Amino acid sequence: ELARFIKSGPTASELRRVKTQSRASFIRGIERIGGFGGKSDVLAVNEVYAGSADHYQVTRQRIATATAANLQSAAARWLTDGDWTLEVHPYPTFEAATSGADRTKLPEAGTPPDARFPAIARATLPNGLKIVLAERHSIPQVNLTLLVDAGYAADQFAAPGTASLALDMLDEGTTRRTALQISDTLSQLGANLGTGSQLDVSSVQLSTLKENLDPSLDIFADVVLNPSFPQADFHRQQRQRLARIQREKVQPVQMALRVFPQLLYGANHAYGNPLTGSGTEASVSGMTRDDLVRFHRTWFKPNHATLVIVGDVSMAEIQPKLTRLFSRWQAGDVPQKNVSTVADQPRPLVYILDRPGAEQSIIFAADLAPPKANPREYAIEAMTSLLGGQFTSRVNMNLREGKHWSYGAFTLVWDARGQRPFIAYAPVQTDKTKESMIEVDRELRGILGPRPVTADELAKAQANLTLTLPGNWETMDAVQGSLEQMVTFGLDDHYYETYAQRVRALTIPDAAGAAQEAIRPDHLVWVVVGDRAKIEAGIRELNFGEIRFLDADGKPLASRE
Repeated sequence: ELARFIKSGPTASELRRVKTQSRASFIRGIERIGGFGGKSDVLAVNEVYAGSADHYQVTRQRIATATAANLQSAAARWLTDGDWTLEVHPYPTFEAATSGADRTKLPEAGTPPDARFPAIARATLPNGLKIVLAERHSIPQVNLTLLVDAGYAADQFAAPGTASLALDMLDEGTTRRTALQISDTLSQLGANLGTGSQLDVSSVQLSTLKENLDPSLDIFADVVLNPSFPQADFHRQQRQRLARIQREKVQPVQMALRVFPQLLYGANHAYGNPLTGSGTEASVSGMTRDDLVRFHRTWFKPNHATLVIVGDVSMAEIQPKLTRLFSRWQAGDVPQKNVSTVADQPRPLVYILDRPGAEQSIIFAADLAPPKANPREYAIEAMTSLLGGQFTSRVNMNLREGKHWSYGAFTLVWDARGQRPFIAYAPVQTDKTKESMIEVDRELRGILGPRPVTADELAKAQANLTLTLPGNWETMDAVQGSLEQMVTFGLDDHYYETYAQRVRALTIPDAAGAAQEAIRPDHLVWVVVGDRAKIEAGIRELNFGEIRFLDADGKPLASRE
């Protein structure tokens, strides 16, 4: 290939593709202030290596005007055999510059800037497809995400793993294009397309340069409306999925994520399948291409979907394009997922998954918290942050910094439209499994009364949740993610616009009330993945609750197995 390139140079198509991708990469990078490819990085690199911070303009111009002959000539000069001479010269004598800064104290941080979330526009197409748009004209780019009301929860009406596998295959070909044609055309346009599923929604994402919006939208609509689910690609994806499930069943964290949903929600709940979304070996082995076709036909309805758009475009500009592209997409009904309220466990239960020879134990302590869209959400986020959501949180400072039994322990709330798992998570050294469970239980009970939230803890949590917002929202991707959360979980349009203000207004009683709402130690489901021979006796000594044993598929085992 190298010899061919030196002899013939790139084709016109190859050169055009590389130029477009280079431009797209540069544009996406400079949206950020820092980081690799960000503004500061570009300016610093050019100042150091070219002697001028604005030399990037020369580089961009060279790339834009480069010809096939230029590349062929460069390859012939630098990629063929020849002499190489290295000269080593002594460094000159350097002297330290005079410092006028006072290094004895840190500079004042000053007043943090207010985070501004962009204004939101809404529209609805004739077929019921909802559009949510936030204009952002900092760079010539447009991002789109179609959110379909399906997700892993839709597997309640199909074999576990169907939603995930169907979305993985959505861009494997359409009735108009093969997978290779889709990939090649997107490369030529400098666009990125992705598909996937989460717990409550399935999604199709597109990121494209403004100048290539129309042809990129055409591919996007084709993938959404006309997937062909080729049989040969289905068999390949099916094999890959089975291999993924087998890997999950030997990785301790994945093992826990696979089994605890059914323990919290029960088998008949939409959230009762493995939280990895991958399904089971039995369900995927029995799956056919027709199952994926049926999933798409059942759930992809415009009146049960929302298109989230962020970028260099207005509603007046993009709505007519979308109306035309999706004019034949017919509205319809979808099944009603069962996300009804689940009663608390009457008593704590402890489940052990055996992982012989494991160097550490993975501890999950889980209960059900209110849905994401609830009046106490800001307080729940702050409480979770100070309890186990940051490095200086109680759980991490106890198990990592204090006891040195874990590399990191934390708490989180797994967002969902219905009741959400509140999880305390701790990977700990095997010989401290019992002791670590005691400490996790102590921290969960402590915040409910014996060790109430302090003013200092709340202030740190408030700072952690709010001071990062201006930086987080500097990119379209971040704004896109926040908008997707608003749509997915039914948050009001002012949720993020007023987020910082509401978090800063939280009081200690607010955080205490959130803890009472989300944490119920006497109703926890404990899942411990580790070497049963080494941890069972210690866990029994705790008397936390009835102990049950599960295999990697979550099926009950006799206590002696």
